[in-house]
Amino acid sequence: MRLVLASSSSARAGMLRAAGVEFDTARPAIAEETLRRELGAAEPAAVAQALADAKALAVAAAEPDALVIGADQVLVLDRMIVTKPADEAAARRQLMRLRGRRHTLISAAACARGGAVVWRASTSAELTMRDFSTDFLDGYLAATGKRVTSTVGGYEIEGLGIQLFSRVAGDLFTIQGLPLLELLECLRSERLIGT
Repeated sequence: MRLVLASSSSARAGMLRAAGVEFDTARPAIAEETLRRELGAAEPAAVAQALADAKALAVAAAEPDALVIGADQVLVLDRMIVTKPADEAAARRQLMRLRGRRHTLISAAACARGGAVVWRASTSAELTMRDFSTDFLDGYLAATGKRVTSTVGGYEIEGLGIQLFSRVAGDLFTIQGLPLLELLECLRSERLIGT
């Protein structure tokens, strides 16, 4: 059985490759913002899971003989979902809002085959940003450039973004957008990786 990752995330693809998983990729064609609006005031974990399910199902419809992985991540601050910054100015405002505060990242994944989700899981991590200086933020934004808009929190924790934090509780896989250990267990049960 083929394995397809329904994501254009280089972080998710990198985690799977580093774990020795062979897969193809396909970009899911879903109206993510429309789905978010339809979910309304749903719990953040439910939003992340619904988006992961939708991505997996969208690609599975075109790949009937594959197991398709969909994934999504939400950032929660004060019980509200914070979305990816639209541009560098929005990223600056978002990072200033997160500065000195704790937030939660929820990463959800789903596997679909044919027209049904056959597995799902989510994990969370708690992160506390340090009270960094404006000079540090200026340097961080200059160093990251447009990449700052590619992640929900405006940071790549596997790089310079780690310097934004004073405390991290949770695994790196969750922070990078995938409940990887749980997903690997699913792939073992599907006999797609060694047991």
